[in-house]
Amino acid sequence: MRTFLVDLHIHSLLSPCAEVEMTPHHIVMRAAEFGIDAIAITDHNASANVEAALRAGERYGVKVFPGMEVECMEEAHIVVLFDCLTQLQAWQSIVDARMNGLKNNAEKFGAQFVVDDDDNFIREEERLLLAPLQMTAAEVVRQVEALGGMSIAAHVDRPAYSIVGQLGFIEPDFGFTAAELSTVGWRNNLQSRLQRLTGFLPYVTNSDAHNILDFVQGPKNLITVQELTLSELKLALKSSGGRLWQAGKFAKFED
Repeated sequence: MRTFLVDLHIHSLLSPCAEVEMTPHHIVMRAAEFGIDAIAITDHNASANVEAALRAGERYGVKVFPGMEVECMEEAHIVVLFDCLTQLQAWQSIVDARMNGLKNNAEKFGAQFVVDDDDNFIREEERLLLAPLQMTAAEVVRQVEALGGMSIAAHVDRPAYSIVGQLGFIEPDFGFTAAELSTVGWRNNLQSRLQRLTGFLPYVTNSDAHNILDFVQGPKNLITVQELTLSELKLALKSSGGRLWQAGKFAKFED
């Protein structure tokens, strides 16, 4: 068994709400610098910067889980993770078919940039990413699971863009692997208060970073597993076979 510090909800500059400094290379470089062993790039309804992050991860020795933050029909956010790029690409095809077809207004919402692993500009994404898909939350979870992925109910303590905020609660058999608490929710000790509403799912904490400072300073997870795979993460969330998942952990850094 080995112990790793992981952050599974990070936005690159492909997300219109993220700062331009959030290139895949810069994120991975900072992860290596601050001892963050594994990350996931999870842009809004998009994954075009994940391949660059994977390449940068190989360079710096940082594990990168391919991922996405999906906005379902109920206007709630779901973090979905996969083991490999091929699975994510199959998921992206499903997402593309369920998008609303609107174009992004960069002045209003922010630009959406695709870059390579050396920060070179490739293109600007013209589709509006900050919009719900024509897929219910149940459909998202079911289809992600069918592709071998896992789904996390994002920032369940927030009134907006969360499953709890939109639906009021999470059914125990909904299919989520975990529920994510935001930085504020964790620091305000909302775990017990939300336990029943989240169907007694295990909690995770991620930075949900849109800039580098929030990435470095935001909450993470300390996990003990045999290897960094989704199957091992799922076992750690169940505390199975000596595996362990400790939410609310932080990277060491100097001001």
